Amino acid sequence: MRRMLRHFALGACALGATLAAAAGAQAQDLYGTLAKIDAANEIVIGHRETSIPFSWVGSDGGAPQGYSVDLCLRIAEAVKEELGKPDLAVRFVPVTPQTRIPLLANGTIDIECGSTTNNLTRQQQVAYLPVTFITGTKLLVKTDAGIETLDDLEGKRIALAQGTTNERVIKAAIEAGGLDIDVLNVKDHAEGFLALETDRVDAYSTDHILLYGLITNARDPESYAVVGDFLSYDPYALMVRRDDSAFQLLGTKVLADLFRTGEIEEIYAEWFQPFPTNENVSEPPTDLLQAAWRLNALPE
Repeated sequence: MRRMLRHFALGACALGATLAAAAGAQAQDLYGTLAKIDAANEIVIGHRETSIPFSWVGSDGGAPQGYSVDLCLRIAEAVKEELGKPDLAVRFVPVTPQTRIPLLANGTIDIECGSTTNNLTRQQQVAYLPVTFITGTKLLVKTDAGIETLDDLEGKRIALAQGTTNERVIKAAIEAGGLDIDVLNVKDHAEGFLALETDRVDAYSTDHILLYGLITNARDPESYAVVGDFLSYDPYALMVRRDDSAFQLLGTKVLADLFRTGEIEEIYAEWFQPFPTNENVSEPPTDLLQAAWRLNALPE
């Protein structure tokens, strides 16, 4: 009997050591963003405040909402499962075009869920998950301004959000065309639209889908129009930190599953067909966006 108890005790110790070793190995396997989240017991999502319908905060000051936010929350659920922490906290931190990359790079946020273009210049500092939307630069003007193209802004003023691809594109086009257009730098879309609304500028320029979002939230939507040809190609994607393949793979798996099953179309329709801020505005997915979804619907 004593020998049996001794064998049982030794077996229990061995089992405990094995489980402890396994737990230790799992902890050691975590690195980068997943290790940071695990240690902090929270995932921090960077969000925009006025990028309708991707990521914004309503007038009631509630939780961030939108297409990009929904996708990030799906990734947060996958992180909880990966770490075995169903009660993992999700915290939101607002970002702007100027702060989104620094706050991601320095660890303040773990993923950026807004309306950010994936380009090669930014990939020197951050990494991206698969494309979730495709848009391009256009102009927002008042309907009675007589402005149809960038050339029509000769001798006038345009507002541009600092740190955006649109700022670079418009300034390059102004220089290339030898145009006399004054630029007012603003911090975000809300400030840019306010400048247009109060006649401090004659146009505001950003991605066409965000301009429609600003119109839907205006006091008098009929007073504004999105005009001009597309001046850029802007594929949106969620930003993650560079050199962190484990977290990037986890996010890619989540999006690939949504693309593969077609669930992405349901999520998209909830935010774009119609816009939640104006039921009279609807933006169906373009053929190009649907092709991007199919191309990124990677098999398991």
